[in-house]
Amino acid sequence: MSQDVPSSAPVPPVSTPSSPSIDGAGNVTMLLGNGSGPDLHGTPYTRDWYLSLRGMLGEGACRQLGFYAIPEDFVLSVVIPVYNEKRTIRDILARVRAVPVRKEIVIVEDCSRDGTIEILKEIETEAAAWNDPLNRLAVHYHPRNRGKGAAVRTGFAKATGDAVIIQDADLEYDPEEIPRLLQPIVEGEADAVFGSRFLGDQPHRVLYFWHYLANKVLTTLSNCFTNLNLTDMETCYKLFKKSVLDDIGPKLRQDRFGIEPELTARVARRRYRVFEMSISYHGRTYEEGKKIGLKDGFQALWCIVRYGLYD
Repeated sequence: MSQDVPSSAPVPPVSTPSSPSIDGAGNVTMLLGNGSGPDLHGTPYTRDWYLSLRGMLGEGACRQLGFYAIPEDFVLSVVIPVYNEKRTIRDILARVRAVPVRKEIVIVEDCSRDGTIEILKEIETEAAAWNDPLNRLAVHYHPRNRGKGAAVRTGFAKATGDAVIIQDADLEYDPEEIPRLLQPIVEGEADAVFGSRFLGDQPHRVLYFWHYLANKVLTTLSNCFTNLNLTDMETCYKLFKKSVLDDIGPKLRQDRFGIEPELTARVARRRYRVFEMSISYHGRTYEEGKKIGLKDGFQALWCIVRYGLYD
């Protein structure tokens, strides 16, 4: 059973990247929008906004800072698989809506038992009053719990945007980084972009050593089969051109966390151009709701071998 709610809403007052200012020493600092007014250079990521910044900073500086123009008719689909996330669902939705990119937000509710469904019903009612051209909302409900992979596959099948990204609902990944991940696809350099928690100097919450080690082992083994040189195969942030998902989507089979190595293997087998970019990470403890466990690690191992050898 599914229910789609087309909607639009005013972006909530969540800080989003805006334009730079340059002090007397030549240092570039970011001005953050607070929802009270437009960017000094116009709407972020529009052509006029980019041309204004390029005229002030130069093309090289704009590239370094991640300033670029997104076509006016471009739509990003944000697929959010949800299971038992009543504490975070409203917050993550507000943060995603605040991203200054035209979006359709596809929430797939995987038969939660903690009250998440009731909150989503409230959100659907509220969505009828939204008035925001940047955001459309569609909510789909699984009649039984099927797993993250199944929710992701449902979201892929329902997505209609020019590109599609997976966004977990648990606040471990920051939606403010989505425009930066989108740049290689918009500029025609990549077919898929993976956000890596182990590249660069982005902030990370320090948590479990054994999770870190398991991720490294799984990523290395995946690279052996795919001939990619990823640093974080298990990342949530996987962004694809819609044409890529039109190709591999009908072939996806994994219902749970095995979806990560399956997606990676299928993209690699078809020799799509994969970029990897650094992201921040604010991991949860099990007490805070983290779900992945040892069983999922063994399933990932099987999927790496299975999809590394066979399509």
